[in-house]
Amino acid sequence: MTTKRLRCAIYCRVSTDAGLDQAFNSLDAQFEASQAYIKSQAHEGWSLVRMRFADGGFSGGSTDRPALQQLLADIEAGRIDVVVVYKVDRLTRSLADFAKLVELFDRNSVSFVSVTQQFNTTTSMGRLTLNVLLSFAQFEREVTSERIRDKIAASKLKGLWVGGMVPLGYDCRDKTLVINPQEAETVRTIFRRYLEVGSIGALLRDLRQRGIVTKIRPLSTGRTIGGIPFARGSLTYLLHNRFYIGEVAFKGRICPGAQPAILDRDLFEAVQQRLADQHTGYRKTREASAALLMGRIFDDRGNRMTPSAARKRRRSYRYYVSAALLDGEPERAGAVARVPAESVERVVVDALRAHLGNSAPDADTDLIAVRLDRVVVGTSSLAVTLRATSTPEPNSDDAPSSPTTLTVPWTKAATRRHREILRPADATAPVPRPMRAETNAKLVTAIARSRRWLAEIEAGDVTINTIAEREHLSPRHVHMTISLAFLSPRLVEAAIDGRLPHGVGVSRLFDPPACWRRQHDMLGLAF
Repeated sequence: MTTKRLRCAIYCRVSTDAGLDQAFNSLDAQFEASQAYIKSQAHEGWSLVRMRFADGGFSGGSTDRPALQQLLADIEAGRIDVVVVYKVDRLTRSLADFAKLVELFDRNSVSFVSVTQQFNTTTSMGRLTLNVLLSFAQFEREVTSERIRDKIAASKLKGLWVGGMVPLGYDCRDKTLVINPQEAETVRTIFRRYLEVGSIGALLRDLRQRGIVTKIRPLSTGRTIGGIPFARGSLTYLLHNRFYIGEVAFKGRICPGAQPAILDRDLFEAVQQRLADQHTGYRKTREASAALLMGRIFDDRGNRMTPSAARKRRRSYRYYVSAALLDGEPERAGAVARVPAESVERVVVDALRAHLGNSAPDADTDLIAVRLDRVVVGTSSLAVTLRATSTPEPNSDDAPSSPTTLTVPWTKAATRRHREILRPADATAPVPRPMRAETNAKLVTAIARSRRWLAEIEAGDVTINTIAEREHLSPRHVHMTISLAFLSPRLVEAAIDGRLPHGVGVSRLFDPPACWRRQHDMLGLAF
């Protein structure tokens, strides 16, 4: 009687790559034991069809392993009859994953054999034993995870550094954090400037102007990350981080940290109080706001526009402002970065009611919540997209489930005070649009600062280097700022009135010519 040939494959795995560079490692030991077992079953027709499937440095908690995936592909292709492993947990430590693997083995008539545990999946007793062993393997894995979590918790409660991303201001040496003097001064500058400028948005713009960026971190691959401008989220996290006063926060508890403090506690607490005051004011404004389009309105570059409010002469004004503008990156904002809320809400509601007719809900809030998908703000129109419905919209040729987009004519209302923009020297050139309000405010502030610094220098009280040290700026930046004090009166007046054209910012006005006419020529403006 001819014995049927059974094609065998050996699978080996280790969880870490430690020791794999040795001449004889754990993978080799598993393979030799499995190979010897196959040879002992040669009388049953067993034969090795491939040298081995080996995963070095992969956890048994997941099946996302290259050699295992190749093994499963060969099984699906009908190339293997028996899978041989040294121990069951070499294949997987997850009971759920093992159940799926056994199902795949059964579907392809493949047996599973463990060399050191003497059973296979062709018998009911073998299946029972496998499930029991895998239950213990999974239990061991969970206990190990709990032990690691407990160790991390105990270390944090003692204020020890347990790894992860090293905060700005520190370096990691021999698994201990030490202060990086240059970065530590950057952290102090960020906290001080927040108290001076008064808001996250203004601080973002200030840091970009100063060239302050996130921490540069080298990776083990040789690549570096970081060194980019701060975003609102990362900057807010930094301002809240108690790590800088020598403390560690863990699950709501504040523990003394082993790391040296960078900040004075009074400065840190002052920043926390300002942050808390701003958050309370924001929450009250948000709760009292009737921002119908919150979460549904975007500028024409895809930036979400968030509700904002201002108060002037005892009257409140609501706006939707591009997130790019709030993040201090006006160059990423759309053509219209700020819109009056009441105006755009009324236009959208009227357009929806005119389109939907009698099927529109009575309440505006219900109309927006049920029927509106998104609004995109353009310079001359609003793109109003309705939610897809199961029935066709009235007066619409769209398919029943197709979303409808309405193009509604709309332009942002001009400000009450007419502002005549300074004309270009070329009479044939188109009339320029005014500079953004944020840029104009920054320019006026810089001009005022330049005149104050110049007066201090003329009085003999300070020098440029003294000002640079006091303001935490470079002497060159102070020198360039002071040059704004020599701008022509007409340019200064236009800056105060907001009549300078778009593109004339602080940096473009630095170091102007002494002749006022040449200053206008430099900017391409009529004198």
